[in-house]
Amino acid sequence: MTTVAFAEVPTPVGPFVLAVTEQGLVASGWGSRERLTGRGLGLAEVHDPDRTAFAVAELNDYFAGRLRVFETPIDWRLTSGTRRLVLQALHRVPYGTAVTYGELAARSGSTVPARGIGSIMGSNPIPIVVPCHRVVAGNGLGGFSGGEGVETKRRLLTHEGYLQPTLLDL
Repeated sequence: MTTVAFAEVPTPVGPFVLAVTEQGLVASGWGSRERLTGRGLGLAEVHDPDRTAFAVAELNDYFAGRLRVFETPIDWRLTSGTRRLVLQALHRVPYGTAVTYGELAARSGSTVPARGIGSIMGSNPIPIVVPCHRVVAGNGLGGFSGGEGVETKRRLLTHEGYLQPTLLDL
């Protein structure tokens, strides 16, 4: 039987929750673990800090500026088909860079239009580690549904050096 262990991590962009199965990180997001369990995990919950320790350490290292590539294994069970192809292509977009919605569609080999890519980004079950914040519109930042919305996206892209800091960041 597959189980899930949760860890709640304070970050500079708000409280963040990680959900880890025996296979890897299956979900993450802002807020509480109850919010994540509402995403259809349907797995028995276990208290297992050892299971979540590596993902927690990597997230902390990312925000401390010591990590650019997440090595936490991913459990892709909440995705399938074209959505999985797009998110797996997104997972390979390097730190400090960004792609447009259309570029991500091309990289994934899918025929999904840019608007469809935006919908897939909005339902990404593993933000930050699968970096939907690195997908931007051709004419600006585009949308973002995590944390405080586009402001969180801006802060993550600034953290990675893709955007220059503003006076608000100093």
